[in-house]
Amino acid sequence: MKKLTLTAALLALVAGAAQAQDVVRMGSEGAYPPYNFINDDNELDGFERELGDLMCEMAELTCEWVINDWDTIIPNLVAGNYDTIMAGMSITEARSQVISFTQNYLPPDPSAYMALAGADESVITGVVATQSNTVQAGFVAEGEADLIEFPTPDETIAAVRAGEADAVLADKAFLEPYVAESGGELIFVGEDVYIGGGVGMGVRQSDVELRETFDGIITQLKEDGRLNEMITRWFGEDFPTFE
Repeated sequence: MKKLTLTAALLALVAGAAQAQDVVRMGSEGAYPPYNFINDDNELDGFERELGDLMCEMAELTCEWVINDWDTIIPNLVAGNYDTIMAGMSITEARSQVISFTQNYLPPDPSAYMALAGADESVITGVVATQSNTVQAGFVAEGEADLIEFPTPDETIAAVRAGEADAVLADKAFLEPYVAESGGELIFVGEDVYIGGGVGMGVRQSDVELRETFDGIITQLKEDGRLNEMITRWFGEDFPTFE
């Protein structure tokens, strides 16, 4: 995978008895296109891979990507198995009690309900599948529907197709290709819902300098328009961007 070389100036800064961190391990799931996914070359790809590589280049840091299951992605960050999370993770108050976030690099985007063709809005209060430990799972748990959770997003789709769930609730950008490629088998039902404060990079609460470094870069990418260009290219013209 691509590695980005530290400049001599930065090497001088980080050298010392403590051997300050010069490799940043970027944690991702690799299972949630177009945010992040494994491509045909068996490499991590997607919006967050491209953005993360650019941010590391701008910070003059060497970055390595680590794939981790979603269910344990926060505990393994806290345990030190990698240094950041870029995995389509919405910024929430509950998560902010455990880790820190940069500002959002994706604005709040819609979640949507998807069901089999012929379904109506009643499925929203039926059995709804979500990926476990997501903002969608929390949203469903607080409503009238019966929640059924799965470790991976693909399993939620399979549950709807198998009749184990009436609908799935997930990020609309993730569900849209399934609907488009289903030949009419899958449809969106009901209104879009907005959950969370957008998607940000997660870091350990103790890594203040690392968070501030990446936060400053996100600000720069918002101001110069490169972040909006990248969002539109990966998610389409209708996806929310930053003003």
